[in-house]
Amino acid sequence: MEFPFKAIAFDWAHTLVDLGEEDDRPPLEKVFAFLKTKQIPLPDFEDCLKKSRELFKPMIELSRVTHREARYEEVLQYLLCYFKIPWQGQVSEILQVYYEEVYQERRVFPEVPAVLKQLSGVAMGIVSNTTNPVFMKEFELMGSGLKDYFDFAIYSSEVPFRKPHPSIFQLAISRFQLEPEEILFVGDSLSADILGAQAVGMKTAWLNRKKKQGESCSDYELGSLEDLLRIDCVQV
Repeated sequence: MEFPFKAIAFDWAHTLVDLGEEDDRPPLEKVFAFLKTKQIPLPDFEDCLKKSRELFKPMIELSRVTHREARYEEVLQYLLCYFKIPWQGQVSEILQVYYEEVYQERRVFPEVPAVLKQLSGVAMGIVSNTTNPVFMKEFELMGSGLKDYFDFAIYSSEVPFRKPHPSIFQLAISRFQLEPEEILFVGDSLSADILGAQAVGMKTAWLNRKKKQGESCSDYELGSLEDLLRIDCVQV
């Protein structure tokens, strides 16, 4: 198809993928079950869950202010140390157990594969804020069936800053090897995606699935990803 931009950068969560019910209890339960199979002595589950939340919530709140990404793997490493859990294996093994359970809730929005297929020929990348380790994000992307559509994926957990910090958008621009105005950024967050991308000169499309009311500063407003295929008709 003829598309008015040379490249598209997509947000991931709530843009391409529905996260479902985000509940930290089931994945930690999976970790406990896994460690029990290894005959690892464990603390009280509720104490561990409480400590996890005590650590991670302030990390998330701080990341919204500083734009330095919070990483749950650091919380997990702390829990192992704090509760003196004698795990001798790689922390990545526990992280895989944890995030495989997290990803059970996630579903690609129904229209996404068909839209991406019709955009073939346009360079595409992912720029995602995430507290998840990169190796598990790659696992999620592969399992989603969308990997082949994208030239690259950039995750905030592998770089210093999360959106809307300009550095993560600038990294995407360098990967595309295009001028900023030749790239359209598509995301659901006005503050993180739209304002962040505009600050570095990208054009923007706000994916407003829930029909939120309010003033949009984006170049385009989309009700679903299908509106990308009619982008000349949906300019704000």
